[in-house]
Amino acid sequence: MTQQPQPEWQPTNPPVPAVQRSWFARNKALSVLLGIVLVVIVCCGGFAVLAAGGADTASDTTSDTTSVDSSSSEDAASPAKEEEPKEKTSTADEPQKDSAPGIGSPARDGKFEFTVTKVEEGVEQVGSEFFSESADGQFVLVHITVKNIGDESQTLFDSEQKLKDGQGRSFSTDSGAAIAMEDNDVWLNEINPGNTASGTLVYDMPADAQPAEIELHDSMFSGGVTVSLK
Repeated sequence: MTQQPQPEWQPTNPPVPAVQRSWFARNKALSVLLGIVLVVIVCCGGFAVLAAGGADTASDTTSDTTSVDSSSSEDAASPAKEEEPKEKTSTADEPQKDSAPGIGSPARDGKFEFTVTKVEEGVEQVGSEFFSESADGQFVLVHITVKNIGDESQTLFDSEQKLKDGQGRSFSTDSGAAIAMEDNDVWLNEINPGNTASGTLVYDMPADAQPAEIELHDSMFSGGVTVSLK
């Protein structure tokens, strides 16, 4: 008995599943409608934000303008402030500036205490009949006492004492005329501590000059002290 050949097995392809389309693809008309709605909503929201911002800006501007107008109105309505009178400074209790000592008042410079006792003007001649000096203009005689208030001896030079007139001019002593005067111990004298010398400083000044003050020094290096002769 002859066997019949069996047919070869051939694989069969599985059925291809149907492609599932998305909801939007299957509902195109509805999807377009939803898109339009979303666009309208977004646009409306943007307009609302812009409108709100504009309203706030307008409100702030109005508020500032109202505030300025209100302030201006208040300033205009309020009466002008009167300036308070300044308090006058009283000088009754203020210490007065030290004035220069005058004739008869002691004045100190360094180791010396000077006291001008008298001033003579318009003197034409000084000295004795045997030894005298005549003025080119006028002699002005400044009578002084000088006391050594220091702890060491100090030499007094009349050339260090300067006389000034009313015009501010400075005059030096006439030592020759001072020597001609008797008992004159202030043209050149070494004074010991505690001792006092008396004498006359002699100045040859123009006839119309007026002595105003004298600047007295215990040495050429001292600051000096000014005595008024008026």
